[in-house]
Amino acid sequence: MQKLDEIQKRLLVEVADLHSVPEGAYNIRANGVSAGRQSTEHIEIVPKTAVSGLEIYIKPGTKNESVHIPVVMTESGLKEVVYNDFYVGDDCDVVIVAGCGIDNCGNQDSQHDGVHRFFVGKNAKIKYVEKHYGSGEGAGKRILNPVTEVYQEKGSTVEMEMVQIKGVDDTERTTKAVLDENAKLIVRERLMTHGKQNAISVYSVELNGKNSNADVVSRSVARDDSYQKFDAKIIGSAACHGHTECDSIIMDNGRILAVPGLEANCIDAELVHEAAIGKIAGEQIIKLMTLGLTENEAEEQIINGFLQ
Repeated sequence: MQKLDEIQKRLLVEVADLHSVPEGAYNIRANGVSAGRQSTEHIEIVPKTAVSGLEIYIKPGTKNESVHIPVVMTESGLKEVVYNDFYVGDDCDVVIVAGCGIDNCGNQDSQHDGVHRFFVGKNAKIKYVEKHYGSGEGAGKRILNPVTEVYQEKGSTVEMEMVQIKGVDDTERTTKAVLDENAKLIVRERLMTHGKQNAISVYSVELNGKNSNADVVSRSVARDDSYQKFDAKIIGSAACHGHTECDSIIMDNGRILAVPGLEANCIDAELVHEAAIGKIAGEQIIKLMTLGLTENEAEEQIINGFLQ
């Protein structure tokens, strides 16, 4: 693997919890090029030829294996679009870890747009972890615009953990999922914005198969002068169950917009949306202050617990 500098190593820890070369299949992308790639007996990673990106093939029946495809950027002004396709065979049970970290110490904007498509076979199960992180003292922005498309065959399960806690100036996350019979989708989004940051999350989930199920939950904190929008739509076209939830803490001059969307095209579709936006309760802060914490420490403790 190509040698990474200390900043790039730190970013890998933040977005993929990697302190060394991972076991299993991986591709590490640094400043627009591959810094290391490895396939395994059951997981093959192939570079695309027409566009920048990868094709990842996971053989049917593969279990207890992982794929790491993190991206790190330390070059100010670098902008890229990467296309990654995952072909997950029937009866698999694997973990896929993505994520992007940008450290921008320059005056030009740095931007990574990742387009990920998942084709999930019958009765397969995947856990997908995508973390975004920004750092650096430069005036240039750190911009991340992920697009995720998930196509689930019968009986498959996809669990997605989407995390953005620090340092990303602008992001627009677009997620589309299409579920067949008995397929299940679980999404857990955790998000915090501060300063003048903007974060938009758009979800569109199509429940096309009988007994398909989706549970999309976002927890977020908007601080300072930041703005967030959570736009989630579930379309039920069969006997199915869909649930979306937005639970947000608003602080300082933050702004949050929650847009629920439910579309039932079948009499047996059961769709639910919940949304709650509010400030931290004063009694929670007072209770923690009686235990010896300062007001700021109490706020941080509450926020950390909320975003777990």
